[in-house]
Amino acid sequence: MTEEVNWRKGRSVVYKNTIHLVFVAKYRRAVFTGEILTALEAIFRETCEQMGSELVECNGDGDHVHLIASVHPRHSISNFVGKLKGKSAYVLRRDYHNEISPWLWGNHLWSPSYCAVSTGGASLDVVRSYVQQQTRPAYPSAKAKGLRPAVPRSSSADRQSPS
Repeated sequence: MTEEVNWRKGRSVVYKNTIHLVFVAKYRRAVFTGEILTALEAIFRETCEQMGSELVECNGDGDHVHLIASVHPRHSISNFVGKLKGKSAYVLRRDYHNEISPWLWGNHLWSPSYCAVSTGGASLDVVRSYVQQQTRPAYPSAKAKGLRPAVPRSSSADRQSPS
C-alpha cells in the first residue's frame, strides 16, 4: 500500500476501518494465473463499491489472494467476506470454467476459512494508553446528587381526552 487510507464519511458515521484479508483456494491448489488475479481484483473492486466500501489493494499468488479494504461499519467482516468470496467464485466459474475446473474439488473455489487482520496502524499499547489517559468526569454522578432519571413521555395513545 503506497498511499495512506483517508477517513471516509457516511450519513451518520466517520470511519477508517481498513482490514487485511487473505483468501485461500480450496486445498491450496494453484488455481490463479495473472489473468485470473486481474479479473478477481475487478470483481472485488465492484463488490466493494456495491457495498459502500473501497478496495485499497489486491494481489495474490497461485493459491491465495491478499486484499486490503476499507469496510463500511454497517457490514460485519464475515458478511463482507461472504459477499466477496461468493460473487468472485460465481463469476470465475462462469468466465474461466475451463481454466479452473481441473483444479477444483467439486464446485468449490475458496476454502471456507479466511484471515482478517485490522490495519488500524496503532499498536495495542498505544491504544490502551490512549484509553487509560481519558479524563473521567470530576463531578459526581446524577444518582449521587439525588437526581431522578428522566421520566419517558407518554404517547398520545396513553393520553385521554376529557369527556
